[in-house]
Amino acid sequence: MIFLKPSIDPVILSLGFIDIRWYSLAYILGFLLGSFLIKKINSLYLNSLSNKQIDSFFLWSILGVILGGRIGYVLFYQFSFFLKEPIYLFKIWTGGMSFHGGLLGIIISIYLFSKKNKIQFFYLSDLVSIAAPIGLFLGRIANFINNELYGRITNFQIAIIYPEVDLNPRHPSQLYEALFEGIILFIIILSYFLFKRKKPKIGKISSLFLVLYSLFRILIEFLREPDVHIGLLFNFLTMGQVLSIPLLLFGILIFKKS
Repeated sequence: MIFLKPSIDPVILSLGFIDIRWYSLAYILGFLLGSFLIKKINSLYLNSLSNKQIDSFFLWSILGVILGGRIGYVLFYQFSFFLKEPIYLFKIWTGGMSFHGGLLGIIISIYLFSKKNKIQFFYLSDLVSIAAPIGLFLGRIANFINNELYGRITNFQIAIIYPEVDLNPRHPSQLYEALFEGIILFIIILSYFLFKRKKPKIGKISSLFLVLYSLFRILIEFLREPDVHIGLLFNFLTMGQVLSIPLLLFGILIFKKS
């Protein structure tokens, strides 16, 4: 069955001097819901953080994700263009964020915040790992609305036509990622936490997030259209897969040592 993607304006509301977009709303909701969940999980876990500290970390996490996401996108996906026009790094309104860059940014935020507040790094990263799939889910839905990061052309019985792109049936890769990197990842990690919370091993949840996210991302990228200006690296892998492989290995290493 072939579905036609409905035309949805990426702009929810235009106030003249500023546009409120679905993508921006996804970030805002992701941070708010994530902060709420972290407070709940912290109270059920070791309760090592006060609500005031979590509210403070909320601001650190925003900076880490946005700065890291933008810098990562420019360096990983638009580096040649950046060399020609360095000011492009600061043109956030043109779009472009990278999960892997955002992940590095949040890791730095967690490290600096935990060191300043004398909190275990992996305790805070475990809390963030439980909440992160919420933001990932919302972000992928926003990608779908924006007609970006769509899938490859397919003859599979279930596909979607993106009229703004072309009239070929394609894999709805954004929805695949929303399902696996968002809903399924969240269910697995939350279930693991609830099962192990009486005898927690700090760091396990963080490693589980890295391993599962990387696996889901690597597999789904085979169904996702490669970035036009990059194509396939080594005639086989997308940039997203190349960046996810070391993440997978790092997650396995943490899992074994935690």
